[in-house]
Amino acid sequence: MDQLGAQLCEAAKSGADPNELRGLIESGADVSYFDGHGLTPLMHASKHGHAHVVKILLEAGAPWNALSPSNLSAGDFAMEAGHQEAFDTLLNAGIQAELVLGTIARTENKNGNLDVDYLEDRVIFSEDKLMDSDSKAVMMAWEKPLMEAHAKAVCSGGGHILNIGFGMGLVDTAIQQYAPVKHTIIEAHPEVYERMLRTGWGEKDNVKIIFGRWQDVLPQLESYDGNSVLFSVIKLN
Repeated sequence: MDQLGAQLCEAAKSGADPNELRGLIESGADVSYFDGHGLTPLMHASKHGHAHVVKILLEAGAPWNALSPSNLSAGDFAMEAGHQEAFDTLLNAGIQAELVLGTIARTENKNGNLDVDYLEDRVIFSEDKLMDSDSKAVMMAWEKPLMEAHAKAVCSGGGHILNIGFGMGLVDTAIQQYAPVKHTIIEAHPEVYERMLRTGWGEKDNVKIIFGRWQDVLPQLESYDGNSVLFSVIKLN
């Protein structure tokens, strides 16, 4: 299995043809395999700009949000090397994954099954990532185009915006570019909330920060159009 995984990494790195790639995968090569450098086949393909390989690996279930020992994802590698087509393919995969995860999370929340472990967990901020204590990515900087697209969508409906989950502040920074009349942010993680205040978000004239789980702070909310509400509460893995 490890040998097949290594072969898949090499095939991804070289931009092998689809038949060779699919043959390795069908033979049992693990698409989530980490080689001796801590890189997956998807990371190799992204790093070298082989968009067709990226697509095949994603279709086979390769984890788009896996991290290297340097805390870089496939999206980071594609973005740093300027491989736009590979990056766009990964970004679209991220959008689809978040839509699915968001639907699942909303269903669980309605059933009262919200997992509160994350709220009790320590988080680690770096320049381009927000990580939990298990070194799993909560948000990564390469998602910025996705967050900007979200911001554009919610801000087109009016001047009163509600975002649930601040994270690194990517989407809220994008929302501020549209100068909404009122920008309400709900954040439940104490360390993220503290960092928001420390970095001046509480001093912005059009920003209202509410600390707590959105289910618990409903009485503090105003009325919002459905298109002006954004959920950003899902961890990446």
